[in-house]
Amino acid sequence: MDHERKIMMCLVLAVICSSVLGQEWTADVVKSIDALVGSCVVLPCTVSHPGTYLSTSRLRGIWHRKDKSNEIFYHEDSTQILDSFKGRTRLLGNLGQNNCTLEIVQVKDHDNGPFCFRIELVRKDTNQPTTEKYSFVEKCADVTMIHDKPQLKLGPIKTATQGKPYTLTCSVHHTCPSHFPQIKWSRERKDDDITEVHKHIHSGVWEAESILSFVPEEKDDESELTCTATFNGGIKSEAKFTLNVKRQQNYNHIIIPAVAVTATAVIFGLFCVLMVKKYKKRIQELQSQDGSMWNRMSRLSRRIRPGASGPTRSDQRRSIWSRFSRRPQRNEHDLSPNNANSCGGQKINKPHFPSPKSQQKSNNYKQDLDDNDDYMNTADLNIYGNV
Repeated sequence: MDHERKIMMCLVLAVICSSVLGQEWTADVVKSIDALVGSCVVLPCTVSHPGTYLSTSRLRGIWHRKDKSNEIFYHEDSTQILDSFKGRTRLLGNLGQNNCTLEIVQVKDHDNGPFCFRIELVRKDTNQPTTEKYSFVEKCADVTMIHDKPQLKLGPIKTATQGKPYTLTCSVHHTCPSHFPQIKWSRERKDDDITEVHKHIHSGVWEAESILSFVPEEKDDESELTCTATFNGGIKSEAKFTLNVKRQQNYNHIIIPAVAVTATAVIFGLFCVLMVKKYKKRIQELQSQDGSMWNRMSRLSRRIRPGASGPTRSDQRRSIWSRFSRRPQRNEHDLSPNNANSCGGQKINKPHFPSPKSQQKSNNYKQDLDDNDDYMNTADLNIYGNV
């Protein structure tokens, strides 16, 4: 009975071990990837197994050549590694967390692989490998060597405006996330804002991005901005951009004079209003006075009203002269030579007009002005009889 029980126990353990250590172990490795010669490259890898958790101490990861498993690129025992790869490879991941990612630094032309992953189970006490070994040669990584420097991408390329925030982005793709490229700007002032972003694109390809934000000034017009990316191994690549700054429209030369003219007009208008209110009563008194300047101008306007028929210039001269040479009308008898100075033997004297200087001045200046105006009007009416 005891022997049968031992056989049953062995069968149960064999079933359990076969479920854990069977062919259900899988690995996912990037199929192809680019590597910059002289820099570094990271080969993404994940491994999975059925059953319970296995600690890292129970697992051993190995990278080897596809067709030659004895040519090892990585091993925890460095003596097992090919001389051309010694000190240049390491596991970035934790096997206990199903991460088998490999890093290769100082990439050389012959580091093209293919790179395949193998996992082994080891004993806890002796750390010696068991017979359980799984090599995933059907999923290996091919590496393409890149000798040209990666091209940086600048954008968006647009004209900046003076005094307004401006943003410029510099980005580059790479395959070494363990050593991100260092991106620097030729313009790094105290007020500038620089933000770095790193994101995974696909299949081990990453993008490093630097965002520069600043407020351009007039002196920045036609200035050159340079973005420089330094990769692992000291390899540098740069991109240049000429910044065009549009000057902000300044309307001070229009606004200031307009405001000054408007303010002057308002002040002058207020001054006029105040003066009218202050002297309104006085103006009304002057307008109500008879014979005032307003009345004189009114009579003068009626006298020279446009379109009214009146005497010609020669008639006006004759009428003015007739005022000073007012002689009585003579008939044909008076025009005879015998009656030139006598009438029936009597001598006729010319009428004598007193001199204006001999007349006594009147104290009523206003009345004199009105009389003079009436006399002028009468003379104007009689100008045609004096010719």
